Amino acid sequence: MPERSEGEAVAELAKRRGFFFGAAGAYGGVGGFYTYGPQGASLKRNVEDAWRERFAIEEGNLEIDGPTVMPEPVFEASGHLDGFDDMLVECPQCGESHRADHLIEDATGVEEAESLPIPEVEALIEEHDLACPNCGAPLAGEAVKEFNLMFGTTIGPGSSTPGYLRPETAQGIFVEFPRLKEYARNRLPFGVTQIGRAYRNEISPRKSLVRTREFTQAELEQFVDPERDEPDLSAVADVAVRLYPATEQTDDDGSIVDTTIGEAVADGVIGDAWVGYFLGVASEWYDSVGVDMDRFRFRQHLAGERAHYAADCWDAEAEVDGDWIEIAGFAYRGSYDLSKHAEHAADDFTVFRQYDEPKTVETAVVDPDMSVLGPEFGGAAADVADALQDLAERDPSAFEGSEVTVEAGDTEYAVPTDVANFRVEEQTESGEHVTPHVVEPSFGVDRTVYTLVAHAMRTDEVDGETRTYLDLSPTVAPTDVGVFPLVSNVEDLTERADELVADLRAAGFSVVHDDSGSIGRRYRRQDEVGTPFCVTVDRDGLEGDGPDSVTVRERDSAAQVRVPIDDLVSVLLDLRAGVRTFDDVLDAYDPVSPGAEA
Repeated sequence: MPERSEGEAVAELAKRRGFFFGAAGAYGGVGGFYTYGPQGASLKRNVEDAWRERFAIEEGNLEIDGPTVMPEPVFEASGHLDGFDDMLVECPQCGESHRADHLIEDATGVEEAESLPIPEVEALIEEHDLACPNCGAPLAGEAVKEFNLMFGTTIGPGSSTPGYLRPETAQGIFVEFPRLKEYARNRLPFGVTQIGRAYRNEISPRKSLVRTREFTQAELEQFVDPERDEPDLSAVADVAVRLYPATEQTDDDGSIVDTTIGEAVADGVIGDAWVGYFLGVASEWYDSVGVDMDRFRFRQHLAGERAHYAADCWDAEAEVDGDWIEIAGFAYRGSYDLSKHAEHAADDFTVFRQYDEPKTVETAVVDPDMSVLGPEFGGAAADVADALQDLAERDPSAFEGSEVTVEAGDTEYAVPTDVANFRVEEQTESGEHVTPHVVEPSFGVDRTVYTLVAHAMRTDEVDGETRTYLDLSPTVAPTDVGVFPLVSNVEDLTERADELVADLRAAGFSVVHDDSGSIGRRYRRQDEVGTPFCVTVDRDGLEGDGPDSVTVRERDSAAQVRVPIDDLVSVLLDLRAGVRTFDDVLDAYDPVSPGAEA
């Protein structure tokens, strides 16, 4: 029987132990939608809480929770209606739709095929004789089309306002900027975070949680003054990172660059200090939650795949089952987002920048005589007046003659200069309005969960038996502690175990109480879902000469130590927080020989 791949092992464990599985299986299921079971929901929530702690609370950023449905004008302004597309090719025989770039990447040595133009993608399909994965029919000569990934809906009954499920959480932050800047006291820099669901109508969902149609994002939009604000790089300058710059990707002999954030920014490998700062913070965070940093890198976007408004963009990638999957993106988006919404919305998307000292400036103004413009131009008079002001600001010399010509709508209007009342005034200004630039770290929560499970899978031998366990960080493990009575039908052991469960839950631990099967089987069940510590109540601990005690077992080493019940909560709190290691606890208390409790 062939050995299972890592992806197959993750999928089997995830389904059997309640991490995640395909949704609506009773109705045949539907691609791209997953349900998180009890273990997975807890793991996912812990990942979100750890992200919130680092990127919202520790950074001092705001957090919002916006709607997942927004009206069509939001996505007209953002550009999603016109440019949020993937490349689709349809099988002429079975009608199955496929992502053309994925077919190329899977069957050839071409990487990042999504950055290629459609004619080149069509040529690669023909050159490599690519066939439909579903029925085997040839796809050469079939048209590759752009397919918009937005899920459409209507807001209200009938043919009311058209809307869309959000394809990212970012737009919910951008559209609320006029109010959010007030909560930040109109001072840059400030950040706004959001954790929530997003939706993309993927052509061909695949690889479990890697590509789904409904997923969770954790995003931070950092609003900065491009001329004044710089991050404190000293906080992350020494963070070691593995980078895969665009120059290395296009070089036949290119390779990973091992460096530090400080060196990469100083050398220009990372083009923006803010992006460098968040790469450093993210690297430390991924390490803290349990990503295997030997299977992790930051890859810079190639020119063809980078959004036109992004000055620099990097992906955090993790290796799973031989493939590198994107688990986060870091982009310097400039002023694009706020400027686009400012063009379409009736609100102010700027922040007032105070000068160090007031400035006296000359300003060109007009004060049109509306008693003349009104009778002369009728309903166009107001537009003509606005056009005169725009022209005055843009080209004051246009008012040097006896007449000035402006365009309003599709019509040109000639206005006597004396009717325009043009003049140059001296004004004192205390500041100016600036459109902030945006730096965006965007994390895929589901892909992070998938990566953590894959990277945590271990196999070893305990008590002569093969054991599978998840080496999950206590920060994110679904359950903190398993509590067992050594013998399930002994009343005093069961009652004491129940009391411990209540005490530990009151102290903030996630606890499972298991009295089914042998103690070894119970340990194995908790090992397989990543529970870091197990507590066993036995007669030796309750009937000895000293204070009542229990055994505490560490998951990874399977080592056990006897701890007084009065110390149990504090010991487990220290272990979970990393204040003490299990070796420290072994030194402080009496180790237990394997099998001695039985």
